[in-house]
Amino acid sequence: MKFFLDTANIEEIKRINALGLVDGVTTNPTIIAREGRDFEKVIKEICGLVEGPVSAEVTAADAEGMIKEARELNQWAENIVVKIPMTEAGLKAVNTISKEGIKTNVTLVFSVAQGLMAAKAGATYISPFLGRLEDIGTDSYELIKNLRTVLDNYKFKTEIISASIRGLGHVEKVAELGADIATIPGTIFPKLWSHPLTDSGIEQFEKDWAAYQK
Repeated sequence: MKFFLDTANIEEIKRINALGLVDGVTTNPTIIAREGRDFEKVIKEICGLVEGPVSAEVTAADAEGMIKEARELNQWAENIVVKIPMTEAGLKAVNTISKEGIKTNVTLVFSVAQGLMAAKAGATYISPFLGRLEDIGTDSYELIKNLRTVLDNYKFKTEIISASIRGLGHVEKVAELGADIATIPGTIFPKLWSHPLTDSGIEQFEKDWAAYQK
């Protein structure tokens, strides 16, 4: 499974990318706004830091506006992926720009039907949101499992990006279910490599070594 970093924070990207763990980056208008920097400059800087795909989201609500933005975004870097919301207008935009070779990430997917529509429209990636589904009492893992089955059944090349990841359990379960990618906030990444027994084991080794040296 590939790991995408869900952030627009340059220092976070540099830190985790140095570990060889970043296969790509996803952003959205909210994440970009937190940085308080120019959208284009941030996206281009991220594209220069990582080799993998970098998702940059359109802000238009109509298909024509999305298509125009997508074409502009696609010129910024070779690894740009245009993030488009799961709407009728979004599907129309994806259908158009995918035929032009522009890679797309259809976001805010909450059902198998939505994922299937996006794949048929030509989406490179689809992003089902785990945390938000669980907020309304829906089994998010069932969605990942069923999307995997449907995409495999019909041999779509569309990849599943498990989004709205909120903890280690989400990452481990979607890996088990066959999601292609998990996009993970920078605050969650350290929890993947940490464990209380690892910490206590290292502490004990250090104590034992210090005692041995005496």
